[in-house]
Amino acid sequence: MNAFDRISKRIDALRDEMIDAQVKLCSLPAIAPSSGGEGETKKAEYLLELLKRTGFQEISLVKAPDPDAPSGFRPNILAWFKGRSSARTAWVMTHMDVVPPGDLSLWRGDPYKAWVEEGRIYGRGTEDNQQDMVASLFAVRALREEGIRPPYDAAVALVADEETGSEKGIGYVLNGSSPFRKDDLILVPDAGSRDGSMIEVAEKSILWLKFKTLGKQAHGSTPEKGVNSFRAASRLVIELEKLYRLFPEANRLFDPPGSTFEPTKKEANVPNINTIPGDDVFFMDSRILPSYDVEEVLKKVRTLTRRVEVASRVKIQVEEVQKAPAAPPTSVRAPVVQALKKAVKDVYGVAGRAKGIGGGTVAALFRRAGYEAACWSKLDDTLHQPNEYCVIDNMLGDAKVFAHVFLGK
Repeated sequence: MNAFDRISKRIDALRDEMIDAQVKLCSLPAIAPSSGGEGETKKAEYLLELLKRTGFQEISLVKAPDPDAPSGFRPNILAWFKGRSSARTAWVMTHMDVVPPGDLSLWRGDPYKAWVEEGRIYGRGTEDNQQDMVASLFAVRALREEGIRPPYDAAVALVADEETGSEKGIGYVLNGSSPFRKDDLILVPDAGSRDGSMIEVAEKSILWLKFKTLGKQAHGSTPEKGVNSFRAASRLVIELEKLYRLFPEANRLFDPPGSTFEPTKKEANVPNINTIPGDDVFFMDSRILPSYDVEEVLKKVRTLTRRVEVASRVKIQVEEVQKAPAAPPTSVRAPVVQALKKAVKDVYGVAGRAKGIGGGTVAALFRRAGYEAACWSKLDDTLHQPNEYCVIDNMLGDAKVFAHVFLGK
């Protein structure tokens, strides 16, 4: 039996302990202070003990100051399992924080008391991001118990604040004395697919805009005395569809292949039916291919907005809610991508495909800092939903993929 087969068998034998770790992590809700929680300190305390028992030889705690957290900081943990050489490190980065459970009436059980049912572990955080956190730790546990030293160091980064911006999480770590090096393999299980084939290497730019249309309020029976802001805003929504024609490029690396410009949230205007609204507010979510300059898109948006102002006799305020230009993509030939392709093929029997996505992941922070990072995991995509769950076989399979990457097969 070769080294990887031994590791895989060992991971299978650790199934019950991995489930127990998930249940414990779920009972320690790590919600950001800005979302009404206390942060990740209690979960970090448990993980520090677990890391020591797992076999990591070097463990570091990086504290990001946060006066809103009861502890005064947000914890970020870095831990290494030494290989035969320290010239390179293979990293798996996961996050400790979770989102609030939302409407409790939609849950079939207590979101913080994980339960096992039909091969799944249910509870808040079980898939996002504890599935792969546990998988990465137990991949190292299997290496230690089999007495196998990987060719290079294997390491994990367990970070805070992913759900609310990463400023006190991986962003803080990268802005300090960064432990990462250009030749490291950096794997971020922050995106994935049901069959495990998607390896995310690129993201679109994100542009969220708020449009406030200012007209003149009047009685519904005398519209000529007012300026209907709702009608003008509706005209603007139609006008903004022209962005699809103005920025028509398609890139097959991405799914969907083109840029998207979609009106989304709309705020209430007047509370009664018989009033012409003077103010109206809606938002637009744009995901823009990296080949386009976000500032050029904004310029076109303002041109379209001015046309509606003139035609509808209104003023329209445009506010940038979020503007995140795309990070440089990770090369499809990057070592981390090639390592993942081999691992996914050997473990799950599927061909890994490098893809771009419209969503944002923390891999973008690595890419902006000059590191080639890849996002991958096998997910049912229940994150942030009521009755979030982790497929237990995915947790074990992902642990085998991480071990495969650690072994440099």
